[in-house]
Amino acid sequence: MSVQVVSAAAAAKVPEVELKDLSPSEAEPQVGLSTAAVGAMAPPAGGGDPEAPAPAAERPPVPGPGSGPAAALSPAAGKVPQASAMKRSDPHHQHQRHRDGGEALVSPDGTVTEAPRTVKKQIQFADQKQEFNKRPTKIGRRSLSRSISQSSTDSYSSAASYTDSSDDETSPRDKQQKNSKGSSDFCVKNIKQAEFGRREIEIAEQEMPALMALRKRAQGEKPLAGAKIVGCTHITAQTAVLMETLGALGAQCRWAACNIYSTLNEVAAALAESGFPVFAWKGESEDDFWWCIDRCVNVEGWQPNMILDDGGDLTHWIYKKYPNMFKKIKGIVEESVTGVHRLYQLSKAGKLCVPAMNVNDSVTKQKFDNLYCCRESILDGLKRTTDMMFGGKQVVVCGYGEVGKGCCAALKAMGSIVYVTEIDPICALQACMDGFRLVKLNEVIRQVDIVITCTGNKNVVTREHLDRMKNGCIVCNMGHSNTEIDVASLRTPELTWERVRSQVDHVIWPDGKRIVLLAEGRLLNLSCSTVPTFVLSITATTQALALIELYNAPEGRYKQDVYLLPKKMDEYVASLHLPTFDAHLTELTDEQAKYLGLNKNGPFKPNYYRY
Repeated sequence: MSVQVVSAAAAAKVPEVELKDLSPSEAEPQVGLSTAAVGAMAPPAGGGDPEAPAPAAERPPVPGPGSGPAAALSPAAGKVPQASAMKRSDPHHQHQRHRDGGEALVSPDGTVTEAPRTVKKQIQFADQKQEFNKRPTKIGRRSLSRSISQSSTDSYSSAASYTDSSDDETSPRDKQQKNSKGSSDFCVKNIKQAEFGRREIEIAEQEMPALMALRKRAQGEKPLAGAKIVGCTHITAQTAVLMETLGALGAQCRWAACNIYSTLNEVAAALAESGFPVFAWKGESEDDFWWCIDRCVNVEGWQPNMILDDGGDLTHWIYKKYPNMFKKIKGIVEESVTGVHRLYQLSKAGKLCVPAMNVNDSVTKQKFDNLYCCRESILDGLKRTTDMMFGGKQVVVCGYGEVGKGCCAALKAMGSIVYVTEIDPICALQACMDGFRLVKLNEVIRQVDIVITCTGNKNVVTREHLDRMKNGCIVCNMGHSNTEIDVASLRTPELTWERVRSQVDHVIWPDGKRIVLLAEGRLLNLSCSTVPTFVLSITATTQALALIELYNAPEGRYKQDVYLLPKKMDEYVASLHLPTFDAHLTELTDEQAKYLGLNKNGPFKPNYYRY
């Protein structure tokens, strides 16, 4: 017996009927529904009224006599009947239907006679009847349709977040919002999105095993008890897991966003609902950006003693505007090239009055987040914004550090022709030996289809380069700083800006040439897409351990300078992630450890080892 599976939407369309004796013309359409018939009963893929009948041209043909109950029980029932098998075996008669639904026999001479009617009983199982009667009424079906629609459109996923089509254009700064506990110490786009953000955080927790392990280990002791951490990072589901871990370790946190485009509004709402003072929303203006940072810092009766920064803007703001507060900070943890560069500048000038930890150059950040994260997210960001195909495209990647290496590897694997620009002869030699052609940007700027910056520098792509690009060239940045592409030079009267979609602009020259600028030159992957959670777990765990180390360090261990994470801590972070892969480390014997001059428990490499 063949079994017909019908979707809920299709089942809802079948009218209820009483069980009775049916003529063949009434019984057969319900017994042998074809796949096409089921498809016609289902709602169209593009939406529409699920109760509307199919157009006449799309309605299924009425099955012939070979599709009745007897045919379903025959040995050949498992085969799909061919067109020829649907014809009557008698060549002298053709099978037709009267308009009243009865059958007729047509003889060769054209005489039409009505075929004798035979009465068949429709076989109906008891449980089938019961299920039939359970089908929702018209009102019930509409409610079901509405709930399905809402669950798909309101599920504020990372993908949906950056194309937020909210009609509410009111600035969050002008709203009076409170969470369920009555607190208003936050500023987010819409606190009502908290439930959706919580779901995203729960998904991220599954891919961040080390942070979850830290939470379990900290149930007894609170290594950050008394810590007051002010943070400025990308506010994503992964950051939320880090913040809630810091809270579980005993810290109080206040947070702002380090990028005006990377905040996931629903995640910010979930954090605010949980009691975290969060000041961030997607699409902040420059004024909003600094206002949010100031709201994090300038709170009566709250003196931060730790800074977690990404890019150095928070550190710079406190240093410039609140110097007395800055002197009371116990430690700074910085994770970006740009921010670390600014810290070294302060240190060199003798103005850094607190110890700082350079997380960016730790092995677990540089060799994992910078490399593997960018290797996957560069393609994601470009695909989501441009829907482009990479095969055969000519791409120039500016910078062959870990981020550049990841971008080049991904694009090469997709069939792109990749060029590299570099200032460092060691990185340049690596690019050459990895099979990439080393060029100056001026040499290829007229022919390339995509320009990607990842240097951490400024004015890497200038107005002169932009003027010489070919029509349709895509320009984007994978470095933290938004200074790599000279976007300011494009905001002139002779050039026209045309918004194509969220974070995608056409910049049009007077002669009609246009380039495609992504995220206005800001960080592509976090502005226009998402990043792999697991690799961010490594970075976030490194940040958490750096905060614990600086906060609990005895007086005098760290002076007013910038430090790298201890090697032992890097190895510990890596070890926390190995169980995910069911990986088993080999242990040194006493003899082997003595031969290598190592402790059996590490560290296993000297600080100068490059990995």
